[in-house]
Amino acid sequence: MSKTYSSADHAYRAVKERILTGALPGGELISEGEVASDLGMSRTPVREAFLRLETEGWMKLYPKRGALVVPIPVAEAEHVAHARYVVEVAAVRAVAVRERSALTSALRDSLDRQRAHAEAGDRDAFALEDTDFHRTYVVAADNPLLAAFYDSLRERQRRMNSLALHRGATDMAAIIAQHTALADLIEAGDVDAFATALVAHLSAVHQLSLRGL
Repeated sequence: MSKTYSSADHAYRAVKERILTGALPGGELISEGEVASDLGMSRTPVREAFLRLETEGWMKLYPKRGALVVPIPVAEAEHVAHARYVVEVAAVRAVAVRERSALTSALRDSLDRQRAHAEAGDRDAFALEDTDFHRTYVVAADNPLLAAFYDSLRERQRRMNSLALHRGATDMAAIIAQHTALADLIEAGDVDAFATALVAHLSAVHQLSLRGL
C-alpha cells in the first residue's frame, strides 16, 4: 500500500467521522488546506479523500472555493426513518415468537451504557450507542438480508442521531426513557405497541412528521 493511499484513506476516515458526528455540520465550507494542516499531511491525499466523499454524497466540491458539507435533506431523513420503521418492526415481529431473554439482557446492557454516556455528557458516544441499541434487535431477528439492509442505513442513522443531540431538540434522558419503553415492549412481545412507540420515538428525536405510519 502506497503512502499516498494510506494518507488518503486516513484523511477520508477522519473527515467522514467529523461529518457523522456533526463536528463538521451540514452547510459548512471547508478547504483542503485547512484539513491538510489539521491532519498534518499534504493536500494531495486530502483532495483524494474529498473526491471520494463527494462520490458518496457527503460533500459537494467547488473548484478554488472548497468543499461544502452536504446537509441532511429533509426528504432523506424521512426516507431513512421510514426504512428503519419497516425493518425494525419486522425484526421485532420475528423475535416476538422466540425466546427473548438474551436479547432483553443485551438491550438492558445498552441502556446502562447510554446512561453512562449521558452522565458523562458524551453526545458522540451516546449517538453511536443509540444506533447500536436499535441494531441489536434487528440482528436478533436472524435475517442476514434484513440486517445487511439495516446496516446500509447505519452511517446516515448515526449522523441523524448526532444532529438531533447537538441541536438540543431532544435530550439524552428523553431518548433513554423512550428506549427503555421500546425494550419493555420487546420483552413483552407486544409488536403493535412497539410499532406505535417507535413512530413516536423517531418523530420526536428527528423532528419529523412520518406520514402513513
